Amino acid sequence: MKSQHSISATVYWLVIALAVLWGVSWPLMKLALVEMPPLRFRVFCVGVGGFGLLGVCWAMGAPLWVSRQAFLKIAAVALFSATGWGLCMSYGLRMMESSRAVIIAYMFPVWSVPLSAWLLREPLTPRRILGLIAGLVGLALLMGDEIYAVGRSPLGALLMFGAATCWAVATILAKKWSVQVPSSTFAAWINLCALVVLLPLSAWLEEGPYLPFAMSSGPMFGAIYAAIVATLVCQWIWFRLVAVTTASVASISILSVPIVGVFSGLILLGEQPKLTDILALLLVVAALASVMFPGNSAAAKS
Repeated sequence: MKSQHSISATVYWLVIALAVLWGVSWPLMKLALVEMPPLRFRVFCVGVGGFGLLGVCWAMGAPLWVSRQAFLKIAAVALFSATGWGLCMSYGLRMMESSRAVIIAYMFPVWSVPLSAWLLREPLTPRRILGLIAGLVGLALLMGDEIYAVGRSPLGALLMFGAATCWAVATILAKKWSVQVPSSTFAAWINLCALVVLLPLSAWLEEGPYLPFAMSSGPMFGAIYAAIVATLVCQWIWFRLVAVTTASVASISILSVPIVGVFSGLILLGEQPKLTDILALLLVVAALASVMFPGNSAAAKS
């Protein structure tokens, strides 16, 4: 009984930590992107995250190396997750308010519904279909504002939609292939595979710093936070959370991130969410809840 209470307390604090740390990262990332080119920003983040997570693996006694077959699968997942998601997120976040961007970005479990039905033959239950519809309506509200607002275009919202879709595809591929390596090792190599792609691409397409230390204090803090906290620490917390609890309980943290992201954008950047933003947020949270939580008769997934 004692250990059960201990595990419950651990899960409780991990969920809170992940929701807060990931949610706050969105306005801070936007701040960093004011002075740092998007590709070089992502190089800094995945470099710190990848090598940092390898250090965590070494400290915890987890294997550092993977087989050739596992590496190829990890590289394919990384193409959509750390690479595709990172590129769309970095450019999209530059074009729209962080409070709106985080709502679209965290719709990726909703987009997993049609992909799972297609690639994994998972059933399309009425509640999943309802969640998909709610997510699409929320996206339409946000994109409609981007189209009709003076001086804005839907490109930022489309890029964030691309980011969410990339993450959904990566999730489906990871499920389909089920790479048999420890989650911390998996996360480390995801980041390092992205680094191999993004480093030469950034050198070819952009100019500017790879390290944030010559930037002004606000953007520098945002970049360091994004690399150390959002990429390294939060990925470790996420996989730790998945290891000590069910996937359904872990999903609570994902539900909370866009809520924290909206209000942290309000506090840190002075963004003012409109009524459509609040309605979209409520629709997205409802969609995520209907998609990720099992019904009463369904067994919780591990």
